[in-house]
Amino acid sequence: MTVAASTLSRRSFLTAVGGAVAAVATARSAGASSPAAGPRATTFRVAVATNEPWGTYHVRALLDDIEARGGELVLVVPDRSGIRPGDSVPVMTIDEVRAWGPDLLVVNGATEWPTTVTRALPDLPIVASALAYMNPVEGVGAAVIRPRLVDVTASSEAEAETFAVHLGWPAQRVRVVGNPQLDDRPTWAPETGTVLVLTSVTYPSSTGSAAPGTELLLASAHALQDAGWTVIVGLHPREDRSLWSDFEIAEEGSLAASARAEVAVGIPGSIFPQVAAVGVPLVAVVDPALTVPDYLLEISTPASTVPEVLAAVNSAESLDRRTLRRYVGSLDRAGRTLVQVWFAATHRARRVA
Repeated sequence: MTVAASTLSRRSFLTAVGGAVAAVATARSAGASSPAAGPRATTFRVAVATNEPWGTYHVRALLDDIEARGGELVLVVPDRSGIRPGDSVPVMTIDEVRAWGPDLLVVNGATEWPTTVTRALPDLPIVASALAYMNPVEGVGAAVIRPRLVDVTASSEAEAETFAVHLGWPAQRVRVVGNPQLDDRPTWAPETGTVLVLTSVTYPSSTGSAAPGTELLLASAHALQDAGWTVIVGLHPREDRSLWSDFEIAEEGSLAASARAEVAVGIPGSIFPQVAAVGVPLVAVVDPALTVPDYLLEISTPASTVPEVLAAVNSAESLDRRTLRRYVGSLDRAGRTLVQVWFAATHRARRVA
């Protein structure tokens, strides 16, 4: 199913549902879809709160698996200011979520926004799922979230170890489920002399934080182009694209574009394990102020100067299968597996209640 087709079917369904609360109708007219409130048609409603409050891209890959399981998913947002018109991910504010009546709250970290939502929805069981990387430091809201956890998931063994520290949770109790983003990963067909540049976010805003290293990455991209490489840029969803106007932007997205690249150079982030899973060798541009979990550096060749980047693109290698398993996780049916964990957690919590 294509994204366009899945979005159309969802919107057709939402349009047909009667009795929606006024707030939801208002949201749809503004371009952000929301499931209808009112009499419960299913028993599997999931509200998700992400560390980046408007980060719909963290859950978009799960919509079809949720729908196939007979469920509904919404992203809990502070407001709709950070949602682009036509985004396929349903969103609701905290008040709208209360009226909707979810069965489960999923958080992808113990940072400020997931903690706020946790406090606002005190009666829901919680699953913590690592949908993006976290540093191995206990989160500010871990003590609030931890007592209500009924399950914890991560994409790989390496991520599980880091996520456990972030939550103050035993690592052996983190389920490794794989990365749903990789269920539809592209086949690697590199084009000679092509390098994919993977950005982070240069300027922090209310939508999320930023990572240092853009100046070095931008200089490296120009140097690679001058050295004869074809440079394509995979933008972080929140990055300012005007900073990269000298280069071809990968409109298909970073993961899809990685299939064309002989090597990828970027600021380490959640996209790194995904690109490694395609088979692309990785070069990590490392700024002294950058703080990321070790596993993102261990799957790449580090470089802290432009000459080091130019040398590393010729020596970086793809990961072997054993390394991929530890650092990336399962490469098939991860979305279905994760959704099943959420479904089971919902029903387990009901039995306890």
